[in-house]
Amino acid sequence: MAVLTALAVGCTAGGGSDDGSRPGERPSASESSGPGGGGSVLAVKIDNVRPARPQTGLDAADVVYVEQVEGGLSRLMALYATQLPSVVGPVRSARETDLELLRQFDRPTLAYSGAQSKLQPLIDAAPLIAVPPGKAPSGAYFRSRDRAAPYNLYLRPEALKAEQQPGGLASTGFRFGAAPGGGKATAERTVRFPSARFTFTWSAEPKKWLVTMDGTAARTAEGKRLAASTVVVQYVTVRDSRFHDRSGSVSPFSETVGEGTAVVLRDGRAYDARWERSPAEDGTEFTTAEGKPMTFAPGQVWVVFAKA
Repeated sequence: MAVLTALAVGCTAGGGSDDGSRPGERPSASESSGPGGGGSVLAVKIDNVRPARPQTGLDAADVVYVEQVEGGLSRLMALYATQLPSVVGPVRSARETDLELLRQFDRPTLAYSGAQSKLQPLIDAAPLIAVPPGKAPSGAYFRSRDRAAPYNLYLRPEALKAEQQPGGLASTGFRFGAAPGGGKATAERTVRFPSARFTFTWSAEPKKWLVTMDGTAARTAEGKRLAASTVVVQYVTVRDSRFHDRSGSVSPFSETVGEGTAVVLRDGRAYDARWERSPAEDGTEFTTAEGKPMTFAPGQVWVVFAKA
């Protein structure tokens, strides 16, 4: 697996940092040991229904993955590789899609609230460090009194240090750099799930894509607008899995190994692209319509798995 060498991301939770970077920037992943100092990527499953909003800690993520779950709703997986927020949440349950997606990383830590009983053995066998509340150090998870369950479970990522082990950062396949030629000037792009909707609107200042979810501007718990430097709409096969939730609704499975088309939004332009990932241990490579490497703008990346 290639080492991730250019995951330089923005959208920090504060105005500056103590690592020498300028406000709004983070060190590249090649310069960071990752969460807990051991080189392990931290992935946190975060709820995304209306009662779960606004979320906490999303603006500090390097990558935010958007996947479809039961009933056509959406759930997020926030990936932290270069910095940890003090709190992340609300934390919710894992899905089979997460296991395939996380195989591209070297022993990642997965924080989640639980899983369907028949899925749990697959999580236990996966090449990751699973840390639900029952396996986490005391105080790592807590319930907020400001919300009703199940939308009130939060994680203190720093408390997971003892649970992480050295392994380094494995490649997502992302390449960061100057924009390629071509693309189409684009002010806005909307992606629809059966019961969820995401709109990304280009803002020349601060040169990011503002995130809107289900018609409402997405913000952090502190009121800051969520924004991405690069948005990837990755078209994948979404099929039924063999798992379901408590109400009997079948859990969708998004196939992230294989190949297909994508649209990459950066710098106010939309680029038609192709993606390929094989085997599962490799990152996802994106190329332009001309077959050249697709580069992303330095900063936070949102990847939306849309149905092909």
